[in-house]
Amino acid sequence: MTRLSDSFSRGPALVCFITAGDGDTAANLDALVAGGADVIELGMPFTDPMADGPAIQAANIRALGRGTKTADVLQLASDFRERHPNVPLVLMGYANPMVRRGPEWFADALAKAGVDGVICVDLAPEEDDDLGPALREKGIAPIRLATPTTDAARLPMVLDKSQGFLYYVSVAGITGKQSAAVADIEANVSRIKQHTDLPVAVGFGVRTPEQADAIARVADGVVVGSALVELVATHGDKAPEHLRALTEKLANAVHSAR
Repeated sequence: MTRLSDSFSRGPALVCFITAGDGDTAANLDALVAGGADVIELGMPFTDPMADGPAIQAANIRALGRGTKTADVLQLASDFRERHPNVPLVLMGYANPMVRRGPEWFADALAKAGVDGVICVDLAPEEDDDLGPALREKGIAPIRLATPTTDAARLPMVLDKSQGFLYYVSVAGITGKQSAAVADIEANVSRIKQHTDLPVAVGFGVRTPEQADAIARVADGVVVGSALVELVATHGDKAPEHLRALTEKLANAVHSAR
């Protein structure tokens, strides 16, 4: 988790997401790092990604269609860690692939691969025992999500035992389809930060450098996913050059708020 804390300690961080097994994933990951991403989220393909919009759903289908399995995701993570020893890597996905062999097996495999954190979208705080203790035992951050509907009564439960950073979902909806007003984001981030020292990174609906710049001025991090995944769908093997170009623009926007 030191890599995560170091990344956020420098000021607003750019967090970039792509789906494992979609296109030349290793080259795409390298392009994000070259473009200036501070934290990488690698999506684990799943048949029913309920929180994701059409772009990421399609990426999951493409990856699964190519036969991508958990072992492939772990190999991508391990190879990434060898190439980029200091860049935080977070796996994002759904509970079924993470717990089907047991949480201890999963946590041990992630530790060996050099993964820093896990975002399990459909594992509620009440179900923390299904995965959280095994991750924390291996020094891997269970990263929780909060939304505009996470009220004062529920927020303490979301924050309890959460590590790494808090992922604030800026809209009550799916990825990539709508954007929240910056004033609303600022108010909710401020409310959350009254209850935690964790960095708060804002995602869902962030697509442009202009949006990233505005959010970086009111949050600790900016998460971009669908806009990057769409480049993989559009450009295929040539995606890395396009990913690097967009990431560089996003990174410049986010880092300008430091």
